[in-house]
Amino acid sequence: MEFSDGFVSNEHRELLRSASESADPLSVSPLQLSGSSKSSRAPKSPKSPRSPRSSHHSKHGSPKGSPLKNNRQPHSLGDGRPKKGGSGGKGTWGGLLDMDDGYPIDPNDPNYSSNDEYENINTPISNEEFGEYKRKATVIVEEYFATDDVVSAANELRELNMPSYNFYFVKKLISTAMDRDDKEKEMAAVLLSALYADVIDPPHVYKGFNKLVECADDLIVDIPDTVDVLALFIARAVVDDILPPAFLTKQMASLNMDSKGVEVIRRANKGYLSAPLHAEIIEKRWAGSKNTTVEGVKSRINTLLIEYVVSGDVKEACRCIKDLKVPFFHHEIVKRALIMAMEKPQAEGRLLDLLKVAAEEGLINSSQISNGFTRIIDTIDDLSLDIPNARGIFMSLISKAASKGWLCASSLKPLSPKPENQLLEDGIARNFKIKVQSIIQEYFISGDISEACSCLELENRTSCPELNAIFIKKLITLAMDRKNREKEMASVLLSSLCFPADDVVNGFVMLIESADDTALDNPVVFEDLAMFLARAVVDEVISPQDLKEIKSQFLVSESVGNKVLQMAESLLKARLSGERILRCWGSGGGSKNGWAIEDVKDKIGKLLEEFESGGDVREACRCIKELGMPFFHHEVVKKALVIIIENKSERLWGLLEECFRSGLITMYQMMKGFSRLDESLDDLALDVPNAAQQFTHYVERAKSAGWLDSAFSFSKSGHVVENGCCH
Repeated sequence: MEFSDGFVSNEHRELLRSASESADPLSVSPLQLSGSSKSSRAPKSPKSPRSPRSSHHSKHGSPKGSPLKNNRQPHSLGDGRPKKGGSGGKGTWGGLLDMDDGYPIDPNDPNYSSNDEYENINTPISNEEFGEYKRKATVIVEEYFATDDVVSAANELRELNMPSYNFYFVKKLISTAMDRDDKEKEMAAVLLSALYADVIDPPHVYKGFNKLVECADDLIVDIPDTVDVLALFIARAVVDDILPPAFLTKQMASLNMDSKGVEVIRRANKGYLSAPLHAEIIEKRWAGSKNTTVEGVKSRINTLLIEYVVSGDVKEACRCIKDLKVPFFHHEIVKRALIMAMEKPQAEGRLLDLLKVAAEEGLINSSQISNGFTRIIDTIDDLSLDIPNARGIFMSLISKAASKGWLCASSLKPLSPKPENQLLEDGIARNFKIKVQSIIQEYFISGDISEACSCLELENRTSCPELNAIFIKKLITLAMDRKNREKEMASVLLSSLCFPADDVVNGFVMLIESADDTALDNPVVFEDLAMFLARAVVDEVISPQDLKEIKSQFLVSESVGNKVLQMAESLLKARLSGERILRCWGSGGGSKNGWAIEDVKDKIGKLLEEFESGGDVREACRCIKELGMPFFHHEVVKKALVIIIENKSERLWGLLEECFRSGLITMYQMMKGFSRLDESLDDLALDVPNAAQQFTHYVERAKSAGWLDSAFSFSKSGHVVENGCCH
């Protein structure tokens, strides 16, 4: 029974209070002093046999190796405790203030209470031994928060072999977690539940929380939200069945009503444990934070991919993926890696290599790989708003992944049809087709490029991409049904229109898709389409990357599109392919682009000679522009380099510098010019013995100036070498 029942005199109350204040705070808790009911317990003879100790009602069962069993004092006649208040000694019960009688608790006693099991821990404290335990416990707590390894923490605590001090570990673990994020709070709750009864005996868990409540006034100095956080820890312990609900009542009876501990108990009881569905609410309060939030995982994925792109360390990246411990969320890694590859073409190779290694090692399973690609398919239209030609790049990534064997392309759902819009079905598209057919036919008769461009602009004032693609399809379809003159004129007009590359790509895709029908009237449609594609690349209407995008949409090896694209690639890989493709339909385009190649080369040679002899840079640039052949500017670069090597002319180097700075000569044309000179170095060496050494010097100089990509080099065979592979 409690002291409030009226069996304790005021004098004894004062004695009890003074004993409480003078007692060792680590060995005797206020809870034990104020809440003990032993005074009402029937006397036990010291010679009576020990009763088996009651097991705690926990689901964990009886704790083995409990300090309550191992540290009991022997019940001998020579107990040796001094008399206090005239009591104690041989054959007696001891005085009222003797708070530890040393006898086992008998569960068969009519006054037995299961809470007494928690309240009677009075292990002698050795300052030196306790200090050592505190240091080691602090290390275990810090290591656990760093590694999140419950098994390791349990083993280390067990190896300390100081179970009588484990209440301090409970206090240290929770007080440390209180000052950290939700992740550590959840980790602390999980560890306590795992250690309960197996490593830490229930009474020590009770005492640890008791100590925390007692020092709430001190904790709040450093942790402003101590009341709420500690209350939640207590509520969580009750829900996890590692702290009896009676703990709250006992603490309220023993605490000073002005202390923060009282607020903690009230908050735990009324704020958490009394709420409807309190168990679910309490368990989910930090739920998921142990493994971090979804946003946190996404942030870590993004960080590890960025670091990997910079370092290229596949092993480190795989280790970071393992450390995430979210195998069910690996599709996010695939998705973000693919988006990064689409945004940064220079990082594409590394990112695909990482996914390949992760897939081959089983780090990311095939289901997560497919889910990552599928998520891109679902959002491809949104990505296209930020990433030009996103659809084509993504198709290329699918092709590369499938060819390397780490993606099953058949498991992916098909891309939604690219919105060719209702324009293809409504009257606007039909009317446009009729009108552009007249424009094209008039152009084939007159050869007037400017007039054709003006008429087209009137018909498509909004520059609608779908209508641009329709025009390209119509232009090439009509040209393929005519002679070489019209084919040349079609290519010249195409290079003069300056359509966005995406529109041109879509136009060629539409052409290839309808090639089977066109072949019924034009048996050589495949050869013609391949030549138009190759010519578009040479004329820089589309880039080689755009050609790969078109190919990615026709992956079946026996398809018409695949055959056309293979033929186009073969044409482009041939030696001196540029000149041959430009001559494929001869001249006769009705414009300056229809000049014979030899005439163009002659004009370029003369304007360079005039400039070297004292010409003006602006005038030279104007003459190059008036040639109207931007796709042939590599000839300007080649001839200028020949003169520079022969005469060591810095003037011509300055002209190339101005042409590159103003955008008149692109990096691609620069690369082609250097490449073509590399092909003819042996001939040049007959006149200039050190031509090869000079060429190497100017290549490095061009790279320094930014004219050439640092990844490009030139082999003796004359082929451009990129990252060690000849093209």
